[in-house]
Amino acid sequence: MNRISSNYEENVQWFNDVLGAGRSCDMVCRDLYVGGRRARFWVIDGFGGDAILERMGAFWLSLQPEAVQGLTEMQQFADRYVTFMEVNVSYDRDDIVTSVLMGKSLLVMEGLSGAALIDAKEYPSRSVGEPPDGKVLRGSHDGFIEAVVPNMAMLRRRIRDPHLTMEGLKVGQRTHSDVALCYLDDRVDHALLDELRHKLQNIQANSLTMAQESVAEAIRPKQWYNPFPKVRYTERPDTAAACVMEGSIILMVDNSAAVMILPTTFFDFTQEANDFYFPPLVGTYLRVLRVTVFLISLLITPAWYLMVSSPGRLPSWLDFLSSPEPAALSLLSQLLVVEFLIDVLKLASLNTPDTLSNSFSMLGALILGDFAVQAGWLGPEVLVYMAFVSVAGFAQPSYELGYAFKLLRVALLLLTAAFDVWGFCLGFVGILVLLATTKPLVGHGYLYPLIPFNGKALRRLLVREPINRDNT
Repeated sequence: MNRISSNYEENVQWFNDVLGAGRSCDMVCRDLYVGGRRARFWVIDGFGGDAILERMGAFWLSLQPEAVQGLTEMQQFADRYVTFMEVNVSYDRDDIVTSVLMGKSLLVMEGLSGAALIDAKEYPSRSVGEPPDGKVLRGSHDGFIEAVVPNMAMLRRRIRDPHLTMEGLKVGQRTHSDVALCYLDDRVDHALLDELRHKLQNIQANSLTMAQESVAEAIRPKQWYNPFPKVRYTERPDTAAACVMEGSIILMVDNSAAVMILPTTFFDFTQEANDFYFPPLVGTYLRVLRVTVFLISLLITPAWYLMVSSPGRLPSWLDFLSSPEPAALSLLSQLLVVEFLIDVLKLASLNTPDTLSNSFSMLGALILGDFAVQAGWLGPEVLVYMAFVSVAGFAQPSYELGYAFKLLRVALLLLTAAFDVWGFCLGFVGILVLLATTKPLVGHGYLYPLIPFNGKALRRLLVREPINRDNT
């Protein structure tokens, strides 16, 4: 431990040099006289709560010499004259520097051993408005923000249980980012919790600039070839609270509004918040519809290509599918071109200013629609199937799973074009094998509760059951 010195001038010089006083314009320092003793205060501009620090500073400046006479430890001063609740005394220089860079205020005083760290920070943050994804017709319309403390408060508001535990960790060798594990200590699987905690504490990364994605990539199994998502994200406090009540672990990362729900399995992606804001029968219908449409979107273009690539393969009542209109590009090229053009339009829409979004949508529809057909580049049937695939992708709440299915659909299409029926069958079996061999971050397995089998848990995932003691 790099212990703080007992010499006041040495401490002031060391903290000035390390914290960048005079070098960084946002490092604010102030010299005070508290009861006739010299003191120095450090705080990062923009983090300190001005009203709180002003009241404490005015109180300290009013102290007389006899008030601090006989004090030798900073803890004694904090116990008597620091009225703010969140204050602690530290003797470790490195810990003190990290705390100041997190937003805490530092007080060092002549003749007192140790330094006071006052957690009167106020992070800049936006309002808790409804997140853009995961919208519901009814229910709460608040959402997580980029600060961990308000996010934990939103969970506390919904779960007033003393067993709710918020465990704080520091991750990143240089950024020391705040990470919080939220769980019910009487319902969580402690073996999984210990495994997750061990992975977080052993992350070998200097920084977590991409927040939850950096954490996920640092602890996920090394399967770069596997596109299936290993983590389920949400920005809805009600969804996170329901998962906590069922025994899951919520992982919050500072500077991110998306929290991670662990453990995650493939069947968890069949659920959405809207399922629970409708009656059980309607919720079950929406869930079955979502799963069915999404599975069809994986197979529809490879299956259609397989059926129309060889004449006479379809029965007579499906002959209308077997004769796509001729176009300048081959059928396989048309399907691949539209697949990639849809992604190009998505990327372009992300960078389009709001004032131009309507014009961009109209231009994209004309280019991919009427103009492409009239020019003879694409057939209308291709646009119909790809439009269904595109709409089906938005019916799935997980963007990561949507892109995983897209990559697998393209691979299945290429195998079908290369090896006909055998290619289609081989590709489909390969998808099942890839799904079965996917390794989750933590948990029983990616296909749980199918493998290992748990009939009750599987039924609850596929059928929206009424809310009861165990189903939140």
